Formats: sequence, structure tokens, C-alpha cells
Amino acid sequence: MPEEELEKHRGSGQGGSGDLLSPTSKTTFIAIASGKGGVGKSTVSVNMAVSLARLGKKVGLVDADIYGFSVPDMMGITKRPVVRGEKIIPVERFGVKVISMGFFVEDNAPVIWRGPMLGKMLTNFFQDVEWGDLDYLLLDLPPGTGDVALDVHTMLPSSKEIIVTTPHPTAAFVAARAGAMALSTEHEIIGVVENMSYYESKKTGEKEYVFGQGGGEKLADELRTDLLGKVPLRQPDWDEHDFAPSVYGEDHQIGQIYLDMAKRVVNKLS
Repeated sequence: MPEEELEKHRGSGQGGSGDLLSPTSKTTFIAIASGKGGVGKSTVSVNMAVSLARLGKKVGLVDADIYGFSVPDMMGITKRPVVRGEKIIPVERFGVKVISMGFFVEDNAPVIWRGPMLGKMLTNFFQDVEWGDLDYLLLDLPPGTGDVALDVHTMLPSSKEIIVTTPHPTAAFVAARAGAMALSTEHEIIGVVENMSYYESKKTGEKEYVFGQGGGEKLADELRTDLLGKVPLRQPDWDEHDFAPSVYGEDHQIGQIYLDMAKRVVNKLS
């Protein structure tokens, strides 16, 4: 991009350490993408962020799926951000700082915006939020290769990317488009997560491959990257007093899978 265009996305141009879009920023951006909806991309985003925080990392999470925001509900967040001076203070939960369009609409209202307005909101998420010092900022992208995903690729030319798919061959085929978009905009794909890999019966221990097999490996091979892990179908343990319907506990079987994947991500980026 021309330098003057890059400056538009760098905020005030002060280039201080608090500006995430500054060339001097030490924060690593990790975009979580998928080719289609319904593959559990937001679930992966939330649990990957929480797992990185459990490893002692300073983590932020941007719910960049502006039309289909879900992160606050998935993490059981009931508070809203506050404004201090000219900055928005993100809500922290499970050690993760979170910002989402869901904080700025009333009663789960639909967001009826066109492309340019979406890009402006994303810029605000980067520039007008007091993130502090972060090791990683994860972005839960909307599915597919539309305006918001393109804006993120434009704003963050050095972002890393994780592609989420299910084992179904068609899901992997569609997810390859999101991977191709990442590669065409010079994002580095650091791995593939295969979600809903199988269902394991609590009674017999038998695994049922509800959505088939092989999609994750096929996609990783096609994108020339690693398969970070396979996540089975299983509900988190719900705590009525600390409700977070999509966050797996650290001692949960799937929580351990996410922790292992987070360790692989840290090792790859270190």
C-alpha cells in the first residue's frame, strides 16, 4: 500500500507504543478465519484467547464479526466497556481483554451497515480502545472473504492467521478460499484447527465421526501449514454462578486440547 494510505490506519501518526497499528508495536495479531459460518470459528477464537492467557500471555480479543457478534455472550460477559478520557476500556474476562460490536447495540439488535462503516468501526477498535501492552491480539473474523475480512487484511499486513474447518470435505474446500485470501494479502497462515472432529460417547468411549474425516489434514496440506489440533464435539461444564457457555475449563478434556494448541502457537511465533 502507498505510505499515505497506511498512515490513515495508524491513527494520530504519533507512532507510540500504545498504537497497535504503529510499525513499532510489539503486539502479534492473530486472525481466526473460516470459509463459511457454522464451523465453530468464534468458539475456537474464544478458547484460544483464554488458553493463551492461561499460559501467562497478555491477550486481547476483537470480535470483528460485526454482523454476527457473539463473543460477549460466549464468554458470559455482562458488563459493558467504560470510557476514560478519550479511550474505551475493554472488558476483561478470564484474563482476556475483549471488545465487540455487541457492547454497542441494544437488545441484540441487528447491525444494518454498509462496508465503509464497518471499516471505520474496526479502525476504532484498534485506535480508540486502551489495550495496554499486549503479547497477542486475536481477531474473530466474519466467515468468508467479504468487506470486513478484506479490511482486516488491509489494515494488518503482518498478521498471522488460523483457519478453522470441520472434517467435512466441502467445509475444507470452502475454507481453502479464506486461506487463499490470507496468502494473497501476505498474511502468514500458522495453522489449521479442525473443529467438530468427532463425538465420543461417555458410556462406551466410542468415537462417531459425525462430519466425516480428513478435512483438517487436507486443508493443512493444501495451505502448506500445520494441523494445530482436532477438537471433538462436547459441551463445556456449565457453572450457574460463573456462566460462560462456550469456555472450556483448564481441566476439561477439550480445555486441554486448546491449551496444547495455544502452546503450539506460542512456539511457532517465538
